[in-house]
Amino acid sequence: MDTTDPAVQLYLISPADVGGNFVERLDRALGAGPVAAFQFRVKGVDDHEAARLAAPLQEVCAAHDCAFIVNDSIALAKRLKADGVHLGQGDGDPREARDILGREAQIGVTCHASRHLAMEAGEAGADYVAFGSFFASKTKESEHRPEVDILVWWQRVFEIPCVAIGGITPDNCGPLVSAGADFLAVSGAVWSSGDEAEAIRAFQSAITSAAAG
Repeated sequence: MDTTDPAVQLYLISPADVGGNFVERLDRALGAGPVAAFQFRVKGVDDHEAARLAAPLQEVCAAHDCAFIVNDSIALAKRLKADGVHLGQGDGDPREARDILGREAQIGVTCHASRHLAMEAGEAGADYVAFGSFFASKTKESEHRPEVDILVWWQRVFEIPCVAIGGITPDNCGPLVSAGADFLAVSGAVWSSGDEAEAIRAFQSAITSAAAG
């Protein structure tokens, strides 16, 4: 996950079901354009099954130079030798994650609509902070609705990259790009689109247009 590239980058989050032909779908998505990171987010399975599901997806990510990030579980991230972990507010401390996963791991923290939580995450050594949900999302319900200006504020004050998340589509992402999001975390707009490769290309086109002003 390249946190030094100044361009706004895509951060792709998995759907709940990563079985069946999902390996091929991920390969098509990542092949359609640059994607900085893929977050492996599965619920209701033990670590053994999660590791089985993750293995071919990690290979696809590696082939496309896309960081493989594990959602919620520091232990699973360590087991998989993942590129990093994304922590919710109840999933552990970034300092603990750093001790366990090492200096090179990418550690992100969900901060909802809270400037205070984001500052705490930065002080604890997070590599990026995530704000959202900016829009209604079918992937994950959230009562938190940050204003776009939280991205403007973050970029003005801090150097740590920020991720915008929640119901983001090619049609509504422009203001988030203009406000200074470093990454757009997307899921449903890609996996429910019917054509994941075309969805990735639509995002790239929208990002380019918004960045050009």
